[in-house]
Amino acid sequence: MKVLVIGKGGREHALVWKLAQDERIEAIFAAPGNPGIGELATCVPVGETEIAELVAFAKEEAIDWTIVGPEAPLVEGVVNAFQAAGLNIFGPTREAAAIEGSKQFAKQLMDRAGIPTADYAVFTDENAAIAYVERQGAPIVIKADGLAAGKGVTVAETIESAREAIRHVFSGEYGEQSSVVIEECLVGEECSLMAFVHEDIVVPMVLSQDHKRAFDGDKGPNTGGMGAYSPLPQFNEERLTQEAVERILQPLVDQMAQEGIPFTGFLYAGLMLTANGPSVIEFNARFGDPETEVILPRLETPLLSVIETLMEGRVPRLSWSLQAAVGVVLAADGYPESPETGRELTLAFPKDLLVFHAGTKKADGLLKSAGGRVFVCVGLGDSPREAAEKVYANIPEQSGLFYRKDIAQKAIRTV
Repeated sequence: MKVLVIGKGGREHALVWKLAQDERIEAIFAAPGNPGIGELATCVPVGETEIAELVAFAKEEAIDWTIVGPEAPLVEGVVNAFQAAGLNIFGPTREAAAIEGSKQFAKQLMDRAGIPTADYAVFTDENAAIAYVERQGAPIVIKADGLAAGKGVTVAETIESAREAIRHVFSGEYGEQSSVVIEECLVGEECSLMAFVHEDIVVPMVLSQDHKRAFDGDKGPNTGGMGAYSPLPQFNEERLTQEAVERILQPLVDQMAQEGIPFTGFLYAGLMLTANGPSVIEFNARFGDPETEVILPRLETPLLSVIETLMEGRVPRLSWSLQAAVGVVLAADGYPESPETGRELTLAFPKDLLVFHAGTKKADGLLKSAGGRVFVCVGLGDSPREAAEKVYANIPEQSGLFYRKDIAQKAIRTV
């Protein structure tokens, strides 16, 4: 079989890495891929949002399955285009991907489905949004309505920082944004629950926890994610997963099907575990990043088999390793506001680590940084402590990169 993975980051490297373990797959392509992916697959010089070119390539190479990594091509309709061409692709349509493409759409959909989430208001006028914040007080959460590469969310601790966040949204810092969503600030611990979904079938994965803040101790600005780990021994995972599926994921997909926009693909729910149970912070229409890099190493079932079973309308049985995975992001200095790129990378990674390229490129025969998040290093062990010790003992030093040194500490302190 031939498989095409769309994307170029750490998530897509992890997808390719997992697919490469499947003996049924004879060839893997990635568009556009990255140098790390290129060690396992054939990289194709087609951008992830060059939809017509992606369709043409899949036809020409007789690709059996295409798997979409990032959100932008989903929101732009890559699944619609592949389906119209009669090509197998796993991911939500443009209409269903709006659960990530528009936070306003997602919140209103949750309202209709009765899904627990933070109270909110939506504004298209900057001054009206600022006046609302001044009435509500802080802390408060400011979200750019559209796609913002994981960086359009500000947890404002003060009124002034909320005003600044609103100004950033309307100034175009996160791309063209016509509205802002302002939410109450929920209190609790966060976790990520992803699921394989096809219409009314929801198959949950194991839980993980992302670390959004740039610096140790959850300090600094929000990022796309500075690390993640799985499992979460501080929770009763089985009970929490069951509750989240029953109260959140299943009602969501049922509501979407009822409204004529059924969801198929990787569904991500960012959850806040409040005193009243799990509440939705956000939905994504794809695998989380860097959660993918700690979830897929624990998945023992071949990924493509899961997708094929699901698309046949059957419920796949998932097998998970009992090992823990701890992933640490190596980010470029200046990330997330103004990451330094183009730096030559000379790291020599030991074999004890899984290393996924997140933002790298080859230039003049040299490996160089090409994004804010450059690598994701993953350690595996019999416990979160062992996995964390392995990853931190083996991260090589590289000038121009920084990383958090406290990933998975909540789990380590629990056991």
